[in-house]
Order: sequence, then structure tokens, then C-alpha cells
Amino acid sequence: MQEPAITPELIENHGLKPDEYDLILEIIGREPTFTELGIFSAMWNEHCSYKSSKKWLRTLPTEGPQVICGPGENAGIVDIGDGDAVVFKMESHNHPSYIEPYQGAATGVGGILRDVFTMGARPIASMNALSFGEPSHPKTRQLVNGVVEGIGGYGNCFGVPCAGGEVRFHPAYNGNCLVNAFAAGLAKTDGIFYSAASGVGMPVVYLGAKTGRDGVGGATMASAEFDDTIEEKRPTVQVGDPFTEKRLMEATLELMQTGAVISIQDMGAAGLTCSAVEMGDKGGLGVKLNLEDVPQREVGMTAYEMMLSESQERMLMVLKPELEAEAKAVFVKWDLDFAIVGETIAEDRFLILHNGDVKADLPLSKLASSAPEYDRPWVETPAAGPVGDVPEVDPIDGLKALISSPNYAGKQWVYEQYDTTVMGDTQLRPGAAAGLIRVHGTDKKLAFTSDVTPRYVKANPVEGGKQAVAEAYRNLTAVGAKPLATTDNLNFGNPEKPEIMGQFVGALKGIGEAVAALDMPIVSGNVSLYNETDGQAILPTPTIGAVGLVAAGEEPIIGEVRDGHVALLIGDTAGHLGQSALLAEVFNREEGDAPAVDLDAEKRNGEFIRENRSLIKACTDLGDGGLALAAFELAEAAGVGVHLDASDMATLYGEDQARYLVACNFDQAEGLMLAAGQVGVPIISVGRFGGDTVKFGGSEAPLAELAEIFRSSFAAAVA
Repeated sequence: MQEPAITPELIENHGLKPDEYDLILEIIGREPTFTELGIFSAMWNEHCSYKSSKKWLRTLPTEGPQVICGPGENAGIVDIGDGDAVVFKMESHNHPSYIEPYQGAATGVGGILRDVFTMGARPIASMNALSFGEPSHPKTRQLVNGVVEGIGGYGNCFGVPCAGGEVRFHPAYNGNCLVNAFAAGLAKTDGIFYSAASGVGMPVVYLGAKTGRDGVGGATMASAEFDDTIEEKRPTVQVGDPFTEKRLMEATLELMQTGAVISIQDMGAAGLTCSAVEMGDKGGLGVKLNLEDVPQREVGMTAYEMMLSESQERMLMVLKPELEAEAKAVFVKWDLDFAIVGETIAEDRFLILHNGDVKADLPLSKLASSAPEYDRPWVETPAAGPVGDVPEVDPIDGLKALISSPNYAGKQWVYEQYDTTVMGDTQLRPGAAAGLIRVHGTDKKLAFTSDVTPRYVKANPVEGGKQAVAEAYRNLTAVGAKPLATTDNLNFGNPEKPEIMGQFVGALKGIGEAVAALDMPIVSGNVSLYNETDGQAILPTPTIGAVGLVAAGEEPIIGEVRDGHVALLIGDTAGHLGQSALLAEVFNREEGDAPAVDLDAEKRNGEFIRENRSLIKACTDLGDGGLALAAFELAEAAGVGVHLDASDMATLYGEDQARYLVACNFDQAEGLMLAAGQVGVPIISVGRFGGDTVKFGGSEAPLAELAEIFRSSFAAAVA
């Protein structure tokens, strides 16, 4: 088959700029073959090379005594004691999910699960952070339904519980939804597997499902903006099979017990190309592949298609040759492909042969670590103006406006489509401050949360970045977990625009400050840029996924409020209404600055909550919607009314940070107030729980009426 001629148009279609193509010519000293052009395109696109973000990612704190493995591997690893480790990562599948919602979201789940079990960990929890356009937009309903079905369809069949997540709506996502998938697994600290190849002449083995033409060019597509050619990109979306993935996981974990694995890598973005290059580059070796040995499900596949296919449920492994028979027997038993497709070589070469013909012969190290790196020009986001007058509204009417919006209504319609209890270790299901999963066979529990408030980040990237980490810290603390570490999913628009790059730089500065101050290093993550359609960027959305630990012998905070409980507010309230949920939902205004984040206060107040857990029956952090929404959510979950003393907008709906709402008995409240006084933690009584109404000052409504609004509004908007 005749390969196409390399033309300026073909180069542009591969996402390569003219100066990048000139660099390729300089590196290899000749014109690339079509397959080589595809390989460079895959390895040098934003999705695989982080060429616009590397400079700033290096500034993030990634180390700590709890960190076993930081960024650079398939997932991050954190020590949780007793020889146990938690392995976790978050990754985006935004572009594929907008083009083909079900498969885009499903394969996002599949990919992140493979990242975890490739390292020797059995997945125990998943989360997803979803951002959609306004509910009235003609595409939103289709996207929400397709994405939620795709996540449920894959995760439920695979058999991993959904521990939490978030769903938001905003016109900025009308042309580009966000689907950020998180997974966590458990491994033994002496049973962790890495991706760096070692040893010359070692067999390179292809594992899992067969290779097809689905997903060819997917990584390049994910590094480009959308325009009116979006429908032409549908073939770049992969197709997932959760039952094959389940078999692949069991086979992989069994294979690891044989001692045959030298290194192992998931085939994700850019498929066979990226996995082989990363294994070779990390081990300082070259790789030779014979493509006729690659298991194929379609006839007549070219070298280009095989190298760039993103068919799902596949892995690449470097094997100890003397254990080949044992390793192969495992995969045959699980009815999966096992094929030796190449070997490691001493030279710095990526040599691709197909039926004896050389299709690519490239210096391997230049594909990965020598990819272009840009210091993009950036401008600081201008300071936000002040908030104009906010008229007083009836406080219960304000609450109704929030809980009838799909942004703040109950998300039961979403998480009831996910299996939240499979494996039998779920302690807290989605809808709580954080998900809580027991470490099987122990008294330890892991807490999971995912957080960001994009309108804060847009108004003030530094404070918005800090706030995303601080809210994750509070959500973990609210269930009694000590925050351990974080993963990030940095979703932004086109980094070639200085104002977008400025949002990115500011957000990373804030995230870096916060994870350092709160001892929550970033151990893994993903950058998703070019989230734009026809030049319109999404809100900057740096999602923070965080993991915390309730140690053996510690009690989590998982009680419900009940009649007679005192409501205590911990933290200072100034009544910050800038960029608040109240302004957005009641007045359709997005103005003012993000709330300031005092990291010392966050740490002090969080430690106070965890140290005094024995006095606390129920706890939630205060975020969107402030005191009013937090009090309502605690009351609604328990079916008990609440009476708050305040009636003014700023006290009820202000979104000051570093705050928690706590419920407890009267004598425990006295104990908490005494303890708080001794360590300088602000604490006041703000009301009580009881009865069957929600009352703010002199305004009230039946709890049952408000609960009905809260539980039905999401489905009414999107189902």
C-alpha cells in the first residue's frame, strides 16, 4: 500500500507546527516516513508530551514521607501503613466524551482503572468530576445521559464502587464538556510494578484485547480545539469492553505473582507507540517491534494504524524470558491475547518492522524526554472588581433557588446509576462530604473527594487554585480522615492565548502553595488543554482529587444529625458574597473576587476537627451556598428540621473559607467550645436541629417541601 506523501497540509493535520517539523528533520536528518510522522505527532502532542505545561508542573510539591511514587508513572503511590499502599490518579476524557458521550466516558473509566492495576493494585474506588453546558442547551441533555450511562456501564460491569464526584453546569461548557475520571487501588508496598524496561534482548509482550482501527489519532485529536468539523472526529473515539478489562485485571494481577514481569505499561493515549517509547525511555533502552505479530481484529491494518490505534484493554510488558511459558499460561487461561511482538535493544532506537519492511527507525529518547518544551507567554488575570449591592431576599427563597438548580440539587439521579457498594467495603456513599471505603480485612478506611470551583479560578486563579485544594482538605477532614495526597486534572483552554496561559500559571501557583501548606503533595495527574470550541474557552477547571486516611483505631465522623442537636459553626465568617452561588443562581451575576484562602486557618481548623472527633456527631464543610446550604443538606439527609438564628444574606450565604458546620449534643457542644477556646479556633452556636421545618431567622418552610425540590430538580433538568 502506497504511503501518502508528506505535505504541509498532512503535517498540519498531525497537529505539528512548521518549526516542530523542522526539528524532526534536524533530529533524523531526512524526511520522515508516514508512520514516523504519526509517531512524532502522537508523542509530541500536548496530551502526551505536556509541552506547554511541563515548566509549571515542575513547580508543584510532589514529595513527602508518605509518598512512595510521585508523578511520571501510570499512577501515584502513597503509604498507608502496615505494608499497604494506595495507588491513584485522575485523568480527562473530555474531547472523546463530547463527540461520543457513552464510549468517551466509558473508556475514560477503563483507562484510569488500567493505570491503577498496571502498578499491581486492585481498584477499590472510582470517582468522576463532570462539567456540562447550561441545561437548556440543545446538546446538554444528550451529553449528561450518555456520559452517566457510559460511566455506569463500564464501572458497574467491571465491579468497582463509585465513591463520589461532582457535576456542574455552566454556559462555558456548552461546546466542550469535561469528563475527569479518578480511580484508586490497594497494593502491598513490596508488590508494586513500574514501567521502566531493563535488560537487553528481553521480550516485549503484548497483552489483552486485539488491536483494531478505533481511536487512531485520538491523542492528537485531544490536543486540538473543536470547530464545525467535529463530526469527522467520531472515528478517533475508542470503544470499551468492561468484561475484557475485568479479565485483563485478574490476569495481570495473577501474572505479577509469577515473578515474570520486568516492567509493565498500560496502552492508553497513542497506544502501542506511547507505551513502548515510555518503557524504553525510562529504562534507557531501545525497542524493536515486529508488527505482523501484533494481535489484530481487522484485516489489512497498516503500520501507521497499528502504532496509533487506541483500542482498549491492552498492555505492554517486558518479560523475563525463562518465565515465558508460565506467563503465557495465565493469559491463555483468561482467554486473552499474549504475543511476543519485539525486544529491548541496547541502541537508542525505536525500530518498527512490518513483514520485514522498516516502517520507522527513530532515536527513541528524542520521542519522549526530548519533545519540544514551551515557555508560553502569559499575562496575569486582572484583579476582580468589587461586588455591587446584593439586595436582601427572603432567606428561604434564596435556598429554594439553590436547591432547584441542577448545580446544587441532590445528585441521586446520577449516583444511583452507579454501583456504590460492590466489594462490600463502602462506609459512606456519594452525597456525603467524601466517600469512605474500608481497606478490606482491616480497620483502616480511605476517604476520597474531588473538588474545584471554576468561577473562583476564573475570577482569581491563585486563590481559586488554593481553594480547590482547601476544599478537598475540608471534605476529607469532615469525615474524620487525615488528608494524605492529591492528584490533579488541569482543564484549561488554548495555552497559546496569553490570558489562558495566565490562568494556568496562577492556578498552579495557588495549588502549589496549598498542597505544601496542607501536606497533600501532588503524586499524579493529567493536563487537558485546548478545551475550546470556535475560540470559546471553558472556565479554568483544575480539578483536585484527594485521598485521606482514617487510621486503625480511629473513628470516622459518619453520624447523622438528630432532633435536639446543637449547630456549631467553626471558622470565621465575614460574609463574602463575591462569585457566590447565591449571586449566580438568584441574581444571575458572576462578579467580585474569589474568597481569600487562609491556609494556616485551614490547617488549624482541620486539625481541631480531627482531634475532637469524639465530640462530633455529624460534620460538613462550608463551600458553595455557605451556611444555609450546608445546614439544609445535613438536615435533609437525616430527615430532621433545622433552625438557624441568622436571617441576613451575608451570614447565611457568604462563602468564606476554612469553615465547618458541626452537630452534637449540648454537653458535647460545651466541650467543643472549651477545647476551641484553648487553641484559638473560632466557634459559635448558630442554631439547632429538630422539628420538621427549615427556618432561617423568621422565614420558614416545611422540610418535606424543600426535600422534594432538592431531590427532583436534577432529574427534571436533564433526565
